Formats: sequence, structure tokens, C-alpha cells
Amino acid sequence: MGRQTVGVALAIAALAGCADGAPAPRESAPFAPVYRGIETRLLDDDLVSFIVEMEGARDTQDVQDYTACAAAQYALIRGYGFARHVRTRLAQDSGVWRADAVYTVSPALPEGAQTIDAEVAVADCAERGIPTV
Repeated sequence: MGRQTVGVALAIAALAGCADGAPAPRESAPFAPVYRGIETRLLDDDLVSFIVEMEGARDTQDVQDYTACAAAQYALIRGYGFARHVRTRLAQDSGVWRADAVYTVSPALPEGAQTIDAEVAVADCAERGIPTV
């Protein structure tokens, strides 16, 4: 996920916290993630689906970050420098989050708002302790 997209998401989350009865800010929630694995499915030459499972996510953003890390590493494995988020389907059952996310991978910066510089993202994922493919 691009830094601009992350910044917008954090700003929206902060604004949501202003409403009565809103959940506590993300920073105060306990965070002990258990990353249960990544399944990669090639849908087309440049279209890839990532199925991930995770326990201990604070919210959907943690799960989406996990899929973005998988997509970024996959792009690098394929010799590409970029990925673009297409869609994510999320579900939660008994504390286990599951996401089915689709990304395109490409050697050049793709058009669109949800682009990922794979090299930068993989370094960020490593720093944050989020596993990749």
C-alpha cells in the first residue's frame, strides 16, 4: 500500500474516533498478530490473488497490510517493481481474519491510486514484522 494511501486511511481512522461510541484509537488496541500463511494464485500473467489468514488483527487495515506485503514481495520475485491493488474480500470467523486480495504486478508504475513500490513496501514490511511470500 502506498504511503499516501496509508496516510489517508490513518486520517480517516482518526476522524472516526471523534464520534460518540467510536472504537479506541488504533494505537491503544493490543496488537499480537499471528500470521497464519499466504496462498498465492496466479490468475493471469500479471494478475495475482493472495489468500491470507491472520489472528490478532486490530482491524481490517492490519489484514490488508498483510496482503499488500505479500503482493509486494511477489512482484519482486517476478522481477517487477510495482503492484496495484484491485480488490479485497474480507471475512472474520472466531477471531481469524481471512482475506482474498487481487493485485496486478508490473515492471512500470501502473495507473491508479492504490499502487505499491514493491522494494519500498517489502522493506517497510520487514521493519514492521509482517511476513511476505
